[in-house]
Amino acid sequence: MDKPRILVVEDDSDIQQLVSYNLIKSGFNVSCADSGEEALQILEREQVDGMILDLMLPGKDGMEICAQIRKQETTSTLPIIMLTAKGEEDDIVSGLEHGADDYVTKPFSPRVLLARLEAVLRRKPEQPQGGHEQEEGIISLHSMEIHPGRHEVLLEGEQIHLTITEFTILTLLANRPGWVFSRQQIIDHVRGYDYMITPRAVDVQIFGLRKKLGPTGSCIETVRGIGYRLKE
Repeated sequence: MDKPRILVVEDDSDIQQLVSYNLIKSGFNVSCADSGEEALQILEREQVDGMILDLMLPGKDGMEICAQIRKQETTSTLPIIMLTAKGEEDDIVSGLEHGADDYVTKPFSPRVLLARLEAVLRRKPEQPQGGHEQEEGIISLHSMEIHPGRHEVLLEGEQIHLTITEFTILTLLANRPGWVFSRQQIIDHVRGYDYMITPRAVDVQIFGLRKKLGPTGSCIETVRGIGYRLKE
């Protein structure tokens, strides 16, 4: 099996080298870009399995690049970790709103960054082998068909493009309709028990899900003081 290729988008050469060195040491293939525009060009010509994206870049910033990547069908589910010096809650929430799957602040531990990267890569949908798609475990409710094996959501027959995090949350809720999940349970399921994120960031993901699902999004109910559930 080919090693995953990670695109490192960072204009600080020292940080770019540090991240690249640790990725290569851990068995990844690495491509680098000094700007968001260069990163978009690389995505057009290379198969990339994940991205580490700096927020403050020359030209288009990381938020703009992330949002643009999410709008393109070929890259809409690309795992993206934002790596930035901006660590305030509003900055983290803004990053998630623009489609990031995770958010690591500088200064950072290379080991933690690698652990976060491996976590988002594990959630990336696997391609079916031998031309045979796995149809087991399809969840059908509220005009939706959720295909966990294909990382696909059909709404009244039309495909809805979700980020990996949005898809993971929707699948969690849909697997147990009517069951209330606290924000912390959602965080633990999506990120892992060592992920430090505020409940507000979960609210942002739910807001994004509701928006993409249109009228069906109202089936995701807020349970005041606890969390969220999907109607039975």
